[in-house]
Amino acid sequence: MKHTALAGCVVTVATLLGPMTSAQAPSAQERAAALKQSLAANQAALHRYAWVETTTITVKGEVKKQEEKQCYYGADGKVQKTPIPGASAPQAAPPSSGGRRRGRLKEEIVEKKVGELKDYMERAAALVHSYVPPDSDKIQAAQAAGHLSAQPGAANTVTITIADYLKPNDKLAIGFDTAVKQLTAYNVNSYVDKPKDDDVTLAVTFGRLEDGTSYPQQVLLNVVSKKIQVKVVNAGYKKNPS
Repeated sequence: MKHTALAGCVVTVATLLGPMTSAQAPSAQERAAALKQSLAANQAALHRYAWVETTTITVKGEVKKQEEKQCYYGADGKVQKTPIPGASAPQAAPPSSGGRRRGRLKEEIVEKKVGELKDYMERAAALVHSYVPPDSDKIQAAQAAGHLSAQPGAANTVTITIADYLKPNDKLAIGFDTAVKQLTAYNVNSYVDKPKDDDVTLAVTFGRLEDGTSYPQQVLLNVVSKKIQVKVVNAGYKKNPS
């Protein structure tokens, strides 16, 4: 997962967007270039770190899966993940039935439903990593297609909106404060399988390391119609000795 690149748009977006009172606003092409450049810069900085990723999946408020993994970037530039022993909570087993043939049939139906739910939960969790961090190539493609826009907000804030980023009719909204040069919001509206049937909202809360590097401290995804929530927490950042 390349999730830690997300907050990298802070530095370069700040430079190119400039003060909200600037006489000439930057073009959409400049904004897209800024995002792409800053993603690469922050990604490079975060390659020096290792951290712990905790993923919790709940259904109707009940924890169905929880796991922790030690994460770091390998030589190939990809995130390597190692499960932490004893940190995972097992999924609840399907309830057993007391009958014979009818009981066995009921048990098979329950097992099938549990299997389908497990598969859906995994796909919902995978969706988190499809949006966090944003991919610079997809941002550039959205800009080329005219799907990127920027809207000034209150004080020194601006919202960068990207439509049709990963799926048709999805939307990213990136809030940025030009005064303090920090992201203020990162929100996604998307879906797992079908629009309206299983619409998804995703929100990111940011943290900052001692050297000023930003990272996604918490990512929260909700599938409202199915009452499924996926929460990913990244913590324990340390310089990787390797």
